Amino acid sequence: MSADGTPVPAIRDFVLDVLPESMTVLMGPSGCGKTTLLRIIAGLDDHFTGDTGIPPDTRIGLMFQEPRLLPWRTVRQNIELVAGPDFGPGDLDRLAHAVGIADMLPRFPQELSLGLARRVALARAFATKPDLLLLDEPFVSLDERTADRLRRLLLEVWQERPTTAILVTHNPREAILLADQLVLLAPRPTHVIAVETIAIPRGKRDPAAVEAIFADLALRYPANFSVS
Repeated sequence: MSADGTPVPAIRDFVLDVLPESMTVLMGPSGCGKTTLLRIIAGLDDHFTGDTGIPPDTRIGLMFQEPRLLPWRTVRQNIELVAGPDFGPGDLDRLAHAVGIADMLPRFPQELSLGLARRVALARAFATKPDLLLLDEPFVSLDERTADRLRRLLLEVWQERPTTAILVTHNPREAILLADQLVLLAPRPTHVIAVETIAIPRGKRDPAAVEAIFADLALRYPANFSVS
């Protein structure tokens, strides 16, 4: 909705098939409607016409742009609050070790750095044991070194617990590093411009490989890739 009350469409004619147990990355410019799209998929926004095709019993894990931890609950309690019914203490301990927050479980969110809070938010998303994992620019506002560590941590945890995942970003190199399927989005009202499969195995996506893929995509989609 605009300032004068005029409806402003965020998404139009959006059609996409997501592959099971794959990492689909949606990349588009800031403000194009990526967050709105995830909110629709998650069932948090019903102001749309169409169908997501998601079965009603699908268990969804959602990691927001901000950690959104409850400040009056400990790290352990924040994770346990959303955990799936078959998620026990042993599962929590293993997940906490996997994301590097085992020592943080008794602490409160205000005692954590932003990087640690993002780790807790990541653990919380996986604790739901989701059928569908949604990640809304989970590494935005972090310095590049911290963001890169968390990207690789996400891949490690996700590959141990494969699930269908959709991640949105406006960072092209992040998209290339993480994606099985890279979806390029148009400015608002957003729609799919192209879908690219990243064929190079993740284990071989070193900085040189990422730059080579970036250069190829920038030649074919100059409007969607910055040359910086």
